[in-house]
Amino acid sequence: MLEQLRRTIRRIPKGRVATYGEVAKAAGYPGAARQVAWALHNAKGGIPWHRVLGAGGHIRLPGDAGLEQRMRLGAEGVAFRGSRVDMSRHAFDFGAKRKRA
Repeated sequence: MLEQLRRTIRRIPKGRVATYGEVAKAAGYPGAARQVAWALHNAKGGIPWHRVLGAGGHIRLPGDAGLEQRMRLGAEGVAFRGSRVDMSRHAFDFGAKRKRA
């Protein structure tokens, strides 16, 4: 389960974000938002953890970790409306078909 959640998180491209709940649902585990947090917590690098947010686009990490998340997202061009990510512009749609080059 945790590895499937990590694979799903790796699908989120630069400049896009998803909520814990959306990641769980896309991985086939609806209602497992807390397990997404565990998958991130126990990951060994190479995973775009900063692209996963709380419901409504809130950063849920406390202190310096939350500040780092906001800075990483900003560096990728992700816009905020106050303390929330502008989900209307940056939410990743796991169900959208990818365009072929």
